[in-house]
Amino acid sequence: MNASTLVQKVWNFCHTLRDDGVGYGDYLEQLTYLLFLKLAHEYSEPPYNRNTHIPKSCDWTTLRSRTGEPLEAHYLSVLHKLGQEPGMLGAIFFKAQNKIQDPAKLARLVQMIDAERWISLDTDTKGDLYEGLLQKNAEDTKSGAGQYFTPRALIEAMVACVQPAPMKTIADPACGTGGFFLGAYNWLNRPGANLNKRQKEFLRDQTFHGNEIVPGTRRMCLMNLFLHNIGELDGEPLVERTDALISDPGKRFDYVLANPPFGKKSSMTITNEDGDEDRDALTYQRQDFWETTSNKQLNFLQHIVTILKDNGQAAVVLPDNVLFEGGAGEKIRRKLLETCDVHTLLRLPTGIFYAQGVKANVLFFDARPKDGRAHTKGVWIYDLRTNMHFTLKTRQLKPADLQDFITCYRPDNRHARVETERFRHFSHETLVARDKASLDIFWLKDDSLGKLDDLPPPDVLQQEIIEHLEAALQSFRDVAAGLAR
Repeated sequence: MNASTLVQKVWNFCHTLRDDGVGYGDYLEQLTYLLFLKLAHEYSEPPYNRNTHIPKSCDWTTLRSRTGEPLEAHYLSVLHKLGQEPGMLGAIFFKAQNKIQDPAKLARLVQMIDAERWISLDTDTKGDLYEGLLQKNAEDTKSGAGQYFTPRALIEAMVACVQPAPMKTIADPACGTGGFFLGAYNWLNRPGANLNKRQKEFLRDQTFHGNEIVPGTRRMCLMNLFLHNIGELDGEPLVERTDALISDPGKRFDYVLANPPFGKKSSMTITNEDGDEDRDALTYQRQDFWETTSNKQLNFLQHIVTILKDNGQAAVVLPDNVLFEGGAGEKIRRKLLETCDVHTLLRLPTGIFYAQGVKANVLFFDARPKDGRAHTKGVWIYDLRTNMHFTLKTRQLKPADLQDFITCYRPDNRHARVETERFRHFSHETLVARDKASLDIFWLKDDSLGKLDDLPPPDVLQQEIIEHLEAALQSFRDVAAGLAR
C-alpha cells in the first residue's frame, strides 16, 4: 500500500469513529497507543531484535489475538500496566484510557494497524500522517487543542531566521505537540546539511528538551517526535511532565524556540470545603526572576532568559500585552533591553491562530554575559499586521507570506539590514524614552480606515471583527480578575 492510500485509510476510519462521538483528539490518543505498540513489536523482530522493555503480557501479539469484549478488557489492562512503567513507556501511557466504547471498532483499529509494516514507511510519510491528525485536532474548536498548535509556516520562518547549528541544544518550555522541535529538526536535517554519524546521534538523543504539563498533549508530542526519528523507543522521554515555571531547572541551552500558552494570568484551581472550585492567581517566587507577577507570559519570558546560555538565542511568540503593559511589564522590558540583545520584533497578523482574539508577535533576542552594560543597541520591527488579512479557512498564512521578513532579517548578517516600508529600526535611546518603554510601535497607515471601497472580503472582515472583540473581552476579563483579588 502506498503512502497516500494509507493516509486515506487512517482518515476514513477516523470519520467512522466520529459518528460514534469519538473526536479527533480521542482518536489520536488511541492511535498513539496502538501505533507505539505495533512499532515496538516490529523493532523487537529481526533484523533489529531490540529489547523494547514491554512486558510480554502487554505486547502487540496479545492485542491482535483477541476480539470483542476480551480485547476491550485486555486493552484496558495493558493501558493501566504500561502507564506504571518507567521511561518512554510510562510517559506515552501515563493515565491512558480507552475512549473507543465499541469493541468491534477497537478490533477494526487494531486490525488496520496490524495490516501494515509501519517501520518500512519513510519518516516523512509517518510524520506527515501524524502531523495531519494533529492539525485536524487543532482545527476542532471544541477540543481546545488549537492552543497547542503553532502555524507551521510561522515555525519554519522563525527557524530559518535563527538557523540552529548541529551539536547545540534546543529547549521549548511549553512545547505542546512538538512543532518547534520538528521545525528545527527539519532545518538541521535539510538536504545538503550532510550531518555525520555523531551529529545525527546528538540530533536524535540530545538536542531537544521540553516541558508540557498536559499529559495527553505530552504523549502526542513524544509520539510525534518518535515518528520523526527523534528519541529512542527504550530511552528516557525528551519532554518532562512538569510546569517549567516552578523553578530554575539548572540546565542552560543554546536556543529557545517557543510559543507559551495564550492567556495572561497563571492560576491554579482550588477546591474549598463545600466542594466548590475557585481559581486563584498563581505567582512564582523565583530568585532568578526580575519581577514577581501572575502574568504567565511575563513569567515565561523571564524563565527563557534564565535558561539561555550566555550567548544563547531565543525566538518567542508573545502577545501584545507583553509589549506595553505597565508595572511589572515595564520593569521586565527595561531589564530585558539592558541585559539581552533584543534585536528583532515581528508583528504578526490576526487570524493565524486557532485560539481567537490573539494579537501576537515574535520577539528575537540573544542572551549576553551579565556585565552591567546595556546590550540592546536597537530593535528592528517588521509589521506584518497592518493591511494584512488572514483567516484559518480561506486565507491561511503560507511560507511565502513570511519570505520578505526572512529576507529583511538577514540571517547571514544581521548587521547588514536596511529599512523598508514594513521594516524599521528604533534605537535603544528611543525605546527606553518611550512611555513605559513600550515596544508597541506602528507607523504604517491602516488603509481600511480611509478606503471604504477597498475593504477585505466579508469573511476576512468578519473574522477580524471577531478577533478585535475577543481581544477586548480578554482585556476586560483580566481587569475584572485583578479587581476581584
